[in-house]
Amino acid sequence: MTEETIKQILKFRDDRNWKQFHNPKDLAISISLEAAELLEIFQWSGDDLNCEKKKDKIKEELADVVNYCVLMADACNLDLDEIVREKIKKNDEKYPVEKAFGSKEKYTVLKNR
Repeated sequence: MTEETIKQILKFRDDRNWKQFHNPKDLAISISLEAAELLEIFQWSGDDLNCEKKKDKIKEELADVVNYCVLMADACNLDLDEIVREKIKKNDEKYPVEKAFGSKEKYTVLKNR
């Protein structure tokens, strides 16, 4: 995500004086609620794993999740690029290519291979 996009999200919030309501607890709740709305798109879909017909709704809900994540990072004074890079590094250690390639197993299972 570009710095410009992040600034637009924060400006939208600030133009409405909503920062006062954006504490980490409420933002975490909002992230979870929006993620549940994203999940709801697939509820009762059975074997229908193709998302093409649902793409507009997916985009809308995914944008809500991402927006709240940006607001959470701002509220906690976290750099999104930095924390994502740190997590990729941790995941790289937990899921080495030679063990994880093509596998859906959790790292706890993979480490015993």
